[in-house]
Amino acid sequence: MNNTAMNQTDCPEVKVPFPVFFTVGIVSLAENLLVVVAVIRTRNLHSPMYCFMCSLAAFNTIASLSKTWENLMIVFADVGHLKKRGPTETDLDDVMDSLLCMSFVGSISSFLAIAVDRYITIFHALRYHNIMTMQRTGAILGLIWTLCAVLAVLMVKFSDSYFIIICFIVFFIISLAAICFLYVYMFMMARIHARNIAALPGCGRDKSQHKRRWGSNMRGALTLTILFGAFVVCWAPFFVHLIIIMVCPLNPYCECYRSLFQLHVVLMMSHALIDPAIYAFRMAELRHTFRKRLFCLKWKL
Repeated sequence: MNNTAMNQTDCPEVKVPFPVFFTVGIVSLAENLLVVVAVIRTRNLHSPMYCFMCSLAAFNTIASLSKTWENLMIVFADVGHLKKRGPTETDLDDVMDSLLCMSFVGSISSFLAIAVDRYITIFHALRYHNIMTMQRTGAILGLIWTLCAVLAVLMVKFSDSYFIIICFIVFFIISLAAICFLYVYMFMMARIHARNIAALPGCGRDKSQHKRRWGSNMRGALTLTILFGAFVVCWAPFFVHLIIIMVCPLNPYCECYRSLFQLHVVLMMSHALIDPAIYAFRMAELRHTFRKRLFCLKWKL
């Protein structure tokens, strides 16, 4: 224990100023609300892929809102306006933790749904509208949100159990592996398909249209791969933190990593900040919609 205390002194906890938390939370909240409103209000975006992306943005909005509110509670507690361990404050903290768990499970479930949607779009293009109807999309989204709400409550209620943490980590790893497998398989098959197109005789209109449509679908898959990569980079340090809590809670080197917890939380919140920027940079339809919405808002003001 003495060695642990000494190493804790060698690796003091890294504190992130509250304005950083607050700024990241508010900006990401505004960005993701813009995505949600843009998809809901724009008829051209009423397709399964954009519905799943809207769900992802909604979960990001919940994450931003919960962490911003939680940090405000910490500030009020530090200045004496709230009790740090009062019954009301504890209940509110449980609600914030539930919303954060819900946003994580919902985000990765939305990524999984998007990956399956892209797979069907690319490899079953002729049957896509029969397979991915809006009714089925609504049912999938309803199932995702219901399961996320139930799992979030269970995770917080039994958060003291290592079993819940293990399930949380296993869910992350299995979902990560499934999504990576789908994207790797898609890109491998895309290379084969591109070679087959190049080997076709002639250079007629049908061939050029097929190449253009295929290229558009693959560009969408690449954009979603970038989104998923950003999600992994932003959330992985937090899961390493959970693993360290279970595996080596008193190891001095692990304590040094745990001292960076607030940085990991900022990185986790930054995911909600990065996603809309990727939408705007990579997707022309969303970029056009963002400009239209912002211009209308500026005109009204």
